[in-house]
Amino acid sequence: MVEIKTETEIDRPAETVFDVIVDFRGQHRWLTNSSVYRGTTVHTDGAVAVGTTYRESAPTGDRNGVVTALERPTTLTCSQPLTLKPRVGTVDVTLRYTLTATGPTSTHVERVVALAIPWWLVPMQPVLVRIFRTESKRTLASLKAFANGS
Repeated sequence: MVEIKTETEIDRPAETVFDVIVDFRGQHRWLTNSSVYRGTTVHTDGAVAVGTTYRESAPTGDRNGVVTALERPTTLTCSQPLTLKPRVGTVDVTLRYTLTATGPTSTHVERVVALAIPWWLVPMQPVLVRIFRTESKRTLASLKAFANGS
């Protein structure tokens, strides 16, 4: 298993940052499309909670996700296996956000993406890790800019 850890400091309370992260339907307000992310479609009604299902599609593959843990305002964990296109295999992806208040109006955000790559896709591992690392950095930079009002 490969873990990609990305961190940032955001000048907003943890509750505010957490609300932005779990607003899956509103992600388009702060996270623009990229070559590997084309938006999130939520399949479950109501507020995001444990069991919420969603889909993220891109030219490289589809991630059908489910929220597996949610503890407001500190933790969000999702299982989102990536089915690569063309159907060459599935990479088990777990995404975890951990928020820690570092002051009354500041929050440390840690984003960890864990990848379990099947043996036949191991030759693609450096490419997959680079893609996920780049996207994680982009996501946190966008989250920070939006939450800070930039």
